[in-house]
Amino acid sequence: MYFAALLARTEDGWEASDTELDDVETLSDLADLAREASADDDTVLVLIEQEDAWFGVVRVDGEDDPRIYVSDAAAAARSSYGEILLTDELLGREPGDDGTDLDSLDLDGTEDGEPASAEDDEEEGGSADAITHGPLGDAEILDDLGVGEKELRALDADDALNAIAEALGASEVLETVR
Repeated sequence: MYFAALLARTEDGWEASDTELDDVETLSDLADLAREASADDDTVLVLIEQEDAWFGVVRVDGEDDPRIYVSDAAAAARSSYGEILLTDELLGREPGDDGTDLDSLDLDGTEDGEPASAEDDEEEGGSADAITHGPLGDAEILDDLGVGEKELRALDADDALNAIAEALGASEVLETVR
């Protein structure tokens, strides 16, 4: 089960709104959605969680590029919403590199179901394109809002968004959209 909310900082505090991500296909779409939630160029946080698996925070400050933090990149990579956050830049890949290079494919016949050797498995397992099990992105994304890097990394996926909202003083407004 997924939950996504926008927290927009205003002169009066934080305003929350739940959001549907069904029409969001890229990080740019998500950033545009966040910018629409703010009348001024205030800070907007997009909070996304997949129950007990991972959470992500996208911070949009006016027209600046979005900043991203994902608690477990490998878990997020298995999620359609997580894939939005795991940009090539965040993963350290060249834009447009989908990880499949026809020149690097093993075409020695093992693709027809023949067992690959243990040596082949070791080569594939050590791929530089493998997505890490663990946090990825800007761990200092909420430093100036009262959630330091150490606290952010220590959050459990099942209660992270509530803990972040609590630290921001926005737990009541977030709860209204849950």
